[in-house]
Amino acid sequence: MVINTARKQMLDSKPALGAACGNGSPLTAQLLALAGFDYVMIDDQHGLWDPTAIVAAFQTIQLAGSIPMARVRKNDFATIGAMLDRGAMGIVAPLVNSVADAEAAAYAMRYPPRGGRSFGPYGCRHYGPDYADWIDDQLFLAVQIESKEAVEHVDAIMAVDGIDGCWIGPNDLGRSMGLDLTQAADAEAHQAAIARTLEACKAAGKVPGIAFGPTQELIEQGFLFLTPGSAEGLISEGSRQLLQTLRP
Repeated sequence: MVINTARKQMLDSKPALGAACGNGSPLTAQLLALAGFDYVMIDDQHGLWDPTAIVAAFQTIQLAGSIPMARVRKNDFATIGAMLDRGAMGIVAPLVNSVADAEAAAYAMRYPPRGGRSFGPYGCRHYGPDYADWIDDQLFLAVQIESKEAVEHVDAIMAVDGIDGCWIGPNDLGRSMGLDLTQAADAEAHQAAIARTLEACKAAGKVPGIAFGPTQELIEQGFLFLTPGSAEGLISEGSRQLLQTLRP
């Protein structure tokens, strides 16, 4: 059995810090895992990944001592199932706007009787022959709350059985609400929507998460599923800072 240590941390009310990787490179994912992130999230929604590279990335993430997760392209039974079959131990489902959306994600996530996942874990043989016996208890499912509609239904969404937590998408949420975050009133409304989602998670006993943002401040607010950086951002920012030190 393989313990999802990132999930365990979050359930123990300890923040799990991860990095997203969208550039399609298993070696980049490995470097993030070796750096010490609690999980590495393969971003297949906005990234450039092919299925074979995803399998390789999940295996090298796990070998390097981190937990392989993925944001899938869409909240879809076959899409979620295929990502799990490749070896993901955590899934972020985008654009979950209703109870029906949340129920669909939960149904796709785990084997019967807890869900409807089809059996065929072709990319996870490295987890051992008893994979199906324990995997349902180690998976982590976070739904993205990233729209005005989702916030309106957030209490009911987070109460759905099989949903382990959320991952707020602040940028899309602001756009969905029609906000200009440079304006004080709009920024306040944005923060209120995030706070409402945080409280809904806590009330339902689920893990609150958020994409990017000021990490220490978010930890102090109570967020536990945190992604303080991405491979692309870390490479870009690290390169910029290096050049600033070398060029007068």
